[in-house]
Amino acid sequence: MYRKFIATIAASAIALTALGSIPAYAGERDNARLIAAILGLAAVGAIVHKNKSRDKHEVTRNHPAPIYKAPKHQHPKQVQRQYTPPRYHQPKPRPLPQRAQKANRKLLPKQCFRTYDTNRGRVAMFANRCLKRNFQFAHRLPRNCMYIFDTPQGDRRGFDARCLRDRGYRLARG
Repeated sequence: MYRKFIATIAASAIALTALGSIPAYAGERDNARLIAAILGLAAVGAIVHKNKSRDKHEVTRNHPAPIYKAPKHQHPKQVQRQYTPPRYHQPKPRPLPQRAQKANRKLLPKQCFRTYDTNRGRVAMFANRCLKRNFQFAHRLPRNCMYIFDTPQGDRRGFDARCLRDRGYRLARG
């Protein structure tokens, strides 16, 4: 209903603005236009009144949703049994001691972490030979993290610490 009402108001506003933009002439034309505008507004008013009266006569009935009620009696064979827990509960397994747990493949040994001063500045790395001796999974380290660093003591081979950190490797504590 509101759409039609707003549409009629908008149409009448456009019509009235069109009438106002026409240059004024003295004579019968002005009177004819004025009468046409009044008749147009009366027609719009009649349509609005008709829509309002139609809405008053329409009645909406809201039926409540059906409510499900459980049956009051049960068949004799359908006896509800109560849950009885088992007599013996097996205890949960205790966590293994720290030494017996599976070795974490992403923890790198602390003794292999070294820093060197190079021409590029200070470089943090894990020494290659130390990792091979002390880290069981050294052969699985990403090869694109391996670098050769030029230090005053000579060339050092190892894995860049930042590159390994970005790929999920961490320094083991202790």
